[in-house]
Amino acid sequence: MEQQGAELQKGTLSCSICLEFLKEPVTTSCGHSYCGTCINKHWDEEKKKRIYTCPQCRETFMRRPVLKKNTTLAELVEELRKNRLQDDSDVQKFAAAEDVACDSCTGRKLKAFKSCLNCVASYCEKHLQPHHESAAFKRHKLVDPSKKIQEMICSRHDEVMKMFCRTDQQCICILCSMEEHKDHNTVSAATERTEKQRELQESRADIYKNIQDREKDVELLKEQEKTINLSADQTVEHSEQIFSELIFLLHIRSSELEKEVRSKQQTEVSAVRALQEKLEQEISELKKRDAELQQLSHTEDHIQFVLSYSSLSAFSVSTHSSIIHRGPESCFEEVTAAVLELREHLNKVLIEDWTKVCHTLERVDDLPSEPTSRAGLLEYSQEITLDPNTAHRWIRLSKGNRKVTMLFKDQHHPDHPDRFTEWPQVLSRESLTGRCYWEVEVRGRGVYVSVAYKSISRAGAGEECFFGANDKSWMLFCSSNSYTFIHNNIESPVPGPQSSRIGVYVDHTAGILSFYSVSETMTLLYRLYTTFTEPLHAGIYVYGGSAELCKL
Repeated sequence: MEQQGAELQKGTLSCSICLEFLKEPVTTSCGHSYCGTCINKHWDEEKKKRIYTCPQCRETFMRRPVLKKNTTLAELVEELRKNRLQDDSDVQKFAAAEDVACDSCTGRKLKAFKSCLNCVASYCEKHLQPHHESAAFKRHKLVDPSKKIQEMICSRHDEVMKMFCRTDQQCICILCSMEEHKDHNTVSAATERTEKQRELQESRADIYKNIQDREKDVELLKEQEKTINLSADQTVEHSEQIFSELIFLLHIRSSELEKEVRSKQQTEVSAVRALQEKLEQEISELKKRDAELQQLSHTEDHIQFVLSYSSLSAFSVSTHSSIIHRGPESCFEEVTAAVLELREHLNKVLIEDWTKVCHTLERVDDLPSEPTSRAGLLEYSQEITLDPNTAHRWIRLSKGNRKVTMLFKDQHHPDHPDRFTEWPQVLSRESLTGRCYWEVEVRGRGVYVSVAYKSISRAGAGEECFFGANDKSWMLFCSSNSYTFIHNNIESPVPGPQSSRIGVYVDHTAGILSFYSVSETMTLLYRLYTTFTEPLHAGIYVYGGSAELCKL
């Protein structure tokens, strides 16, 4: 009956247009009620017809009725809405299967608001009131609702476990600490929580660092993906161009051969036709002479026969033909043989060189593996010396041109077009291609470990000459307490342990540049994925102190 009453009440207090509870209810002259917004929108649509109707009874009005708010209905709807919200709120407070239920509720239990470690029970807001009002419960420890509240009770002594045994790594009660855990290393749960909280923060810090490292690696891999795609596209484009040029060249050679053959064909055919005409003329003359001789043979006058025969017999004809008979394909068979020989040669070259191309392609690493240990990096170590012709005039080189020292006084180096004129820098003599690794021992402050193209500008104090300030150089600045990576005048702070020795790894083909802090352990400071378009040279900028390329 209650359900039927509720449904009847909802139907009575609902708008027949939007089918929801009435909002700002108004009543028409025909006695039907609607939401003020709904009925006005309905009549706005009928305005063009110049006639207004009631959506329920279809009574028509020639003029748009004036609507007034139905105060009684508005109060009933508001009261019903409050009751429904209250009912919904009460329903939400009841504990579901996944919630912690109040231990004091009877019948249908409400959700627990707090759990008490002393009472070993959970309470809703109503049954929790004594813990807030009574002095007897003021010292009880309240925590967020937990289904595992019983697990906090010692199964042996039926006491709340407030201690932690570090020896056995388990929670215990006070009685346990005085009995079987008497001589163990025991602390309060709060003390252990503090220690574990510190370890937790350290773990989170490590996780955060690992996340940052991996996010950085993800970005590097994205750059590597772009590099791979760009390189592959360029290779395909260049290969198509090269093969197109080869095909075009073959077409040209084919056309040239066809032109030569046709020219030779015309010459030979003309000669054959000329000889043919000559022979046909001789045949005609021979036939004429034969006819005359035949006619003479029928002459009955002996004297006339003898006289005529003497004049006719003077004609002489060659009995040997100078024509050399050849087969239908023998004319240009040598040309055909030469072209076949060329085809065999090209096939052989293409097969041999194509194998080389395929082997080269197999050596291309989609994700080139960089050695992860110092021993692995040392396999690519290269002995590097510095080029005196590039050293700034204040720089002195020593130890076989491996050590550079800044002296702030002119060393009277001879003029050379490769020398840096304004910045205290020096480049290596050796160019770096393939995979290379070297280490630099840094002493003092203001040392920059770099790699650069040989084409970097040398004369002047502009950014085009300074390591790291342009697109032709990459630099790691090593200060007394930090590192900074600089390229194209963009600075990136680099975290990492301080060390006097810096390792540099370059994979020119794969476009990898890595800097390492070298001590008892090997720590990657910075890794860059890019595309190197020229051979690289090791570089050192020193402004105070010295730097030495290590023998490995």
